[in-house]
Amino acid sequence: MNASIPNKMTAIEAQGTKADNLAVVERDVPTPGNDEVLIKIIAAGVNRPDILQRKGLYPAPPGASDILGLEASGTVVALGKNISSLKLGDEVTALLNGGGYAQYATVPATQCLPIPSGLSMIEAAALPETFFTVWSNLFDRAGLKSGETLLIHGGTSGIGTAGIQITSALGVHVITTAGTDEKCNACLDLGAKRAINYRVEDFVDPVREFGKEHTGVSGVNVILDMVGGDYVQKNIKSLAPDGRLVNIAFLNGSKVELDLMTVMLNRLTLTGSTLRARSPEFKGDIAHKLEKNVWPLLKSGRISPIISSVFPLEKAGQAHSLMESSRHIGKIVLQT
Repeated sequence: MNASIPNKMTAIEAQGTKADNLAVVERDVPTPGNDEVLIKIIAAGVNRPDILQRKGLYPAPPGASDILGLEASGTVVALGKNISSLKLGDEVTALLNGGGYAQYATVPATQCLPIPSGLSMIEAAALPETFFTVWSNLFDRAGLKSGETLLIHGGTSGIGTAGIQITSALGVHVITTAGTDEKCNACLDLGAKRAINYRVEDFVDPVREFGKEHTGVSGVNVILDMVGGDYVQKNIKSLAPDGRLVNIAFLNGSKVELDLMTVMLNRLTLTGSTLRARSPEFKGDIAHKLEKNVWPLLKSGRISPIISSVFPLEKAGQAHSLMESSRHIGKIVLQT
């Protein structure tokens, strides 16, 4: 590697399951493989899977760094021998397999994207995990189309704020749930046409009415759910015929009891996915679609990442505590 790259770096290591067990340590700077680049990290996004990994519930896949962090922005400082798509000095935002809570990280070149013009490094660090997840699950997996209706649970989460903006900009009618009136208003500001405070109102009937209002059919076409548990049966009741339910997390639990009669009668599709273990080729395909379909929306300012808070890298524990409190609206970012 370049002689200007140090041998050691500062990183954050999970030395227990609690937020205050995140410790500042010294690690070796990783060396990129043949199809990878080394990024000098400027900022890294904080995501729910990081919380799960810290708790020992979401281990890194084979070959991935055990350091937390699934997205980062920074500068390319070293290239694997097979890399021709990027050059030294390129500023990128990248979907990582791990290693983002550090000063340097390696990543397959296919998982890097240019930073959209007008965005800061901090804003760019908040893009990959949520944008890749939204595109892969809603457009590729669920086949969401312009003119359809969509329910997003947790509208002020990182996934929610990205999902509302992307889908609204592409012609989808969005309804969402959130836990306070303030959060509901934030969802409306981002482009949702209706926001339900789930603490004071059950969402099933309003969602069914929303679908009828916009498509003439009771229920929505697609639901993106991060809650699981008792929400699953309610989601099934909220779907229009031929509707699709996509689960990407299960804050209320993964084991549920279902009445499959509604699924059969309404020809529903229940699906879900995780992204981290998928191949660089799979993630690279999503990156290509994002650059073609979503990056122009970022460049034009029609959509933008919503940043809740920025913490210095060594305060990663505080960032995790904020995420676990659910008081934030949008993304939490660490700055190296």
